[in-house]
Amino acid sequence: MLREDKLPASAVAPDDRAASPLRSWLAVVAVAIGAFAFVTTEFLPVGLLPRIAADLGVSPGTAGLMVTVPGVIAAISAPGLMLVAGRMDRRLVFLLLTALLLASNLISALAPNFILMLVGRALLGAALGGFWTLATAASGRLVQPKDSARAMATILTGVTCATVIGVPLGTFIASFASWRASFMATGGLVASALIAQFLFVPSLPSNTALRLHDLVSLLRRPHPRRSLVMVGLVFGAHFSSYTYITPFLLHNANLSMPTITWLLLGFGIIGFFSNFAVSSTVTRSLKISLGAMISLLMFALVLLPTLQQSSAGVVALVLAWGVAFGALPLCFSMWIQRATPDSPEAGSALFVSIIQVAIAVGSLVGGIVVDQVGIATDFLFGSGLALLGLAALVSFGRSGQAKPAPKTVACRECSTACSE
Repeated sequence: MLREDKLPASAVAPDDRAASPLRSWLAVVAVAIGAFAFVTTEFLPVGLLPRIAADLGVSPGTAGLMVTVPGVIAAISAPGLMLVAGRMDRRLVFLLLTALLLASNLISALAPNFILMLVGRALLGAALGGFWTLATAASGRLVQPKDSARAMATILTGVTCATVIGVPLGTFIASFASWRASFMATGGLVASALIAQFLFVPSLPSNTALRLHDLVSLLRRPHPRRSLVMVGLVFGAHFSSYTYITPFLLHNANLSMPTITWLLLGFGIIGFFSNFAVSSTVTRSLKISLGAMISLLMFALVLLPTLQQSSAGVVALVLAWGVAFGALPLCFSMWIQRATPDSPEAGSALFVSIIQVAIAVGSLVGGIVVDQVGIATDFLFGSGLALLGLAALVSFGRSGQAKPAPKTVACRECSTACSE
């Protein structure tokens, strides 16, 4: 994610080998809780879709707008917030965005109609992109340099847990209470994160800001541009289908809601462990790891409609899907880092943005397919997007490594700059 400028020399401890104090780790945990709350709120409607659609009087495809709307707005806010925030203290940005998330959850929990629900989800989108972009950037500033890797891992754990556990957690709460209780419970988690951030996150001044030129320059380079397209295709494959996984399991596979709750929990748990398992191979075999996970996602999506009458087959394929998606965020994060080694800030912002675009467009198009043709066809559509993502990966060649960006040098014969 975005790397912020380092604190002024006077604010940095002189001994880089010194242990980070407890207060620093409490600040890291506060940011991790916030990351967990943000991404949980984003994915919460997936497991609650049939209940919310029935209660607010809309079709499942229309209810998918609860994922589309925040995705569209977050895609804009990811780079947009960094451009607007300028040199604003990042601590203040954290607090403002978390407060906005709290308002989103409360509005969603109390929404009497679908229009007001979308207002609440829009507030989520306004805060989500910026917070996700900033979250891991804080790791190197909250603790001593020698602990920065551990701090980043801790914050990413919050994001990973939310990605793979947030949906079944919300479904579990709704199973014995209501979908509104799920939003209220998440709101309580957000309030805790807000208090923790206020108490423990120190001032995080920024001396420079991301420029629009940085983003445009990166998009002009073929390797980063194709990498972002690949990310968009695969995340689109996942969310065009996963947004409607609960209706599929309920109506197509004829599973009961308690069974679906436990299956989604299994999806989250196996994805959580998949993330850590792949971390041992992704560094030395990134392209192979990424190709294996995209292939697993593709085969799970294409086989689910075929085996929907077999409960055992559906369970096995959903868990395989969990293995794939549990590892994909880590794989893609490392891929983008390697694709933009000289522009990590711009690469991070665009990475978050393209994911949100994929979530928004994927859930929107998936909703149209669901309403017009059916959920089984939507899953086949998702598998087709995954196949295109796999083809994009193959197009990078054997290693998939980015070539260094050309250096700009002054030309003596003319007044313009030339590339080496």
